[in-house]
Amino acid sequence: MRYQRVVPAGSKTMAEAGDANPSLTAGERLLSLDVYRGLIMFLLVGEGAAFYHALQEWDVPWLRTSVAQFHHVEWRGLVLWDLIQPGFMFIVGVAMAFSLAKREDRGQSWGKQLRHILVRCVILFLLGTGLHCVYADALVFELWNVLTQLSFTILVAFLVFRWRWWVQVLVAIGLIVATDIAYRLVHVSPYDATFQPGQNFGAWVDTLLMGKTNSGHWVAVNAVPTAAHTIAGCVAGQWLRASASDARKAAVLVGVGVALIVAGYAMDGLGVAPIVKRICTSSFIVVSAGWCVAALGGFYLVYDVWRWRAGAWFLVVVGMNPILIYLVTELLAWGWLNPKVDVFVGGVLTAVGLSAAVAAVFTAAVTWALLWGLCAWLYRRRIFVRI
Repeated sequence: MRYQRVVPAGSKTMAEAGDANPSLTAGERLLSLDVYRGLIMFLLVGEGAAFYHALQEWDVPWLRTSVAQFHHVEWRGLVLWDLIQPGFMFIVGVAMAFSLAKREDRGQSWGKQLRHILVRCVILFLLGTGLHCVYADALVFELWNVLTQLSFTILVAFLVFRWRWWVQVLVAIGLIVATDIAYRLVHVSPYDATFQPGQNFGAWVDTLLMGKTNSGHWVAVNAVPTAAHTIAGCVAGQWLRASASDARKAAVLVGVGVALIVAGYAMDGLGVAPIVKRICTSSFIVVSAGWCVAALGGFYLVYDVWRWRAGAWFLVVVGMNPILIYLVTELLAWGWLNPKVDVFVGGVLTAVGLSAAVAAVFTAAVTWALLWGLCAWLYRRRIFVRI
């Protein structure tokens, strides 16, 4: 992990980026990617600030449907919140395409790139497993954190990065199919129910790796199929660096994304495989990858082709320090910052007669704003923490 007090090589301030030519080289930044990443991190910060939880507790009938989009489906189905982790994995892949191209332009050997990736993956793995120790207030070995799984997907995506795009796609499909087959064919009692919570192949693997299963039915083997998200990001990033017109790049991304979305829902509807995020079934990987690819195409069209700038800075400042703000949110937001804010905000609001549920929503909103302010402060001072 390294600290930077300058804009990363090739990047620009938002003012400068607003007038940048969207024709991309290895050293240039995609404003669309920064906005997309910023949106995902901003939503994650909202969860850490307990905003969605507070809204859920605030029993307002017309809010129920909207709030449900910010809580994982219990098992089968898909809502907005189920797309956050795939989006994070996918965005890392897109960024990798530009980062690795830049390293190649500098003449860096594959071996040096591999060493950099390995160090990065080790750090992510340690951070992910370390967070579980913090959650448990004890030394534990658990592999369900997104950073731990990202350490695997990054390495896989790197190892196939120099291959032709269609070979990378075949590798991604192979990972999805291999995992799907394992769920269907590997039945070890009592883990012999193909796609049932806590009774499937993934749960059995967890007992081998960690001697336990997850109470929320998440499984560590998710790292294998979700590597397809990071590979898809790399392929999309390579496409954005191609010589095609900007409009065609956007159109292809949106078109491919829509096709994957249709295919994923069709797999679920036709009974091929249910959409289950908690075990990353094949249909879930396909449909979520589709949403990610289509979203990137849409953001690219709006921010890099049409040069739309409204609201971009608000999100970019959050996305420029993704790992740092993720760690701050996970370690401090809900357990420490929110209660401290509640002393003042909640205390005043309840004192003037508002209900505790309403006060909790305002407390969470202020906590969210403070965390965004931290991101803006870091951005203005060109402080970026990179791995």
